[in-house]
Amino acid sequence: QVQLVESGGGSVHSGGSLRLSCAAAGSIFNINEVGWLRQAPGKPRDLVAGIARDGSTKFLDAVKGRFTISREDGENGENTVTVYLQMNDLKPEDTGIYYCYAGHASPVYWGQGTQVTVSS
Repeated sequence: QVQLVESGGGSVHSGGSLRLSCAAAGSIFNINEVGWLRQAPGKPRDLVAGIARDGSTKFLDAVKGRFTISREDGENGENTVTVYLQMNDLKPEDTGIYYCYAGHASPVYWGQGTQVTVSS
């Protein structure tokens, strides 16, 4: 099992920035990829960004050039990883609940989510 706890959501105006953080703990040794999902009202959940152990990343086309993702793996054998999502030049369509996830090629575990609201 992997436990994920998100933080850093909030409300900003269009063009603003937010940084989301996620602390993951548990059976991290089984996990290759961590990242973020987003669910906007009335829409399916999208994979916004992901980062693998080797540092390779992937992004939703709509956020490329505006969002960056990074991770810090636990040191000294600690079974933890922290993943960050830096969101710049936010747009109203970025509004939604952001869920941190952990998995392999696709999400297996996810957190409770944090709300991001971008007003025009």
